Amino acid sequence: MTKVLVLYYSSYGHIEQMADAVADGARSAGATVDVRRVPETAPQSVIDAAHFKTDTAHQVIEGPEALTGYDAIIVGTPTRFGRMSSQMASFWDTAGGVWMRGGLNGKVGAAFTSSATQHGGQETTLFSIITNLFHFGMTIVGLDYGYQAQMGVGDVKGGAPYGATTIADGDGSRQPSDADLGGARYLGKRVAETAAKLFG
Repeated sequence: MTKVLVLYYSSYGHIEQMADAVADGARSAGATVDVRRVPETAPQSVIDAAHFKTDTAHQVIEGPEALTGYDAIIVGTPTRFGRMSSQMASFWDTAGGVWMRGGLNGKVGAAFTSSATQHGGQETTLFSIITNLFHFGMTIVGLDYGYQAQMGVGDVKGGAPYGATTIADGDGSRQPSDADLGGARYLGKRVAETAAKLFG
């Protein structure tokens, strides 16, 4: 059975919701899925002052070696000034040993993100994730236009051909919409289907 890891960082719960939807999509394609988060690196004073969401059902990933146990890895992080969060970047920066021996070569990868605004750097953040995954030798799956709910301008909605996205608003009040979560499920399903074809 195809094994999929959904690896995420979330400050306020938006990416956590997207991670659960990605996992649901992968499971719908018959994959075994683990959802893990990367360690928090912000000082406690920042966490408290910014009111980060600290309660979660998901365990912290054991370490970079755990990545090698999966056929596919779907990475989610909020955008930080047009790139992945420092928490996610720090985790991948510890995975040099996995990179050195080609531990992820040929595995399937994908990305998802959130931002405060529609033009808040979602696509560059997706590319910052995808660039990392390419360096680790992974085969990338995007959010193709088979997912039609990402089209149109009648409503605020996430989605890009490079990955699933959501928009949180500046105060974090906007939660992922049905269309956003649907895109996350679609991405998870596509990744699991692709991995099954490669490794099944």
